[in-house]
Amino acid sequence: MRHYIDWLWAGLAGVLLAGMVTINSGLAAHTTPFTASWVVHGVGAVAAFVLLRVNVMLARGRRPAGLSGEKPPLWSYLGGAPGAFAVALSSIAVNSELALAGGLSLLLVGQILFGLISDMGGLFGTPKRAVNRYDLLAAACVIGGSALIIYSGGA
Repeated sequence: MRHYIDWLWAGLAGVLLAGMVTINSGLAAHTTPFTASWVVHGVGAVAAFVLLRVNVMLARGRRPAGLSGEKPPLWSYLGGAPGAFAVALSSIAVNSELALAGGLSLLLVGQILFGLISDMGGLFGTPKRAVNRYDLLAAACVIGGSALIIYSGGA
């Protein structure tokens, strides 16, 4: 059952990402993509602080699940840097002729291709996993679907 709840969380994250890109690209159209990125990360920091406080209140007296007691590697603190660039670049893409669907489809292509590379090499501490022909077929389908979205001309 837990397996399917993770799927639900991942789907919800995708919906929230699409909403964030849409809202942020609207701000970028009125300012600049980098100003919009600063705003989205500032609002995100406030939201993360509120969520942290709620989590601390709910977990009072209990050890949070997944806490190993080890110090995280230094590179793990740099996760926000690619996020800041991704937000700024997605704002540029969404405000171009790609529009929201084309921009998000290419974001997905980039995520899948990097995910496959990360799986093969075990990058950033992720488990190594051999990429098989089904992974490559799925990636090809997503790339093909992205091409259809972008080159269909809105027909």
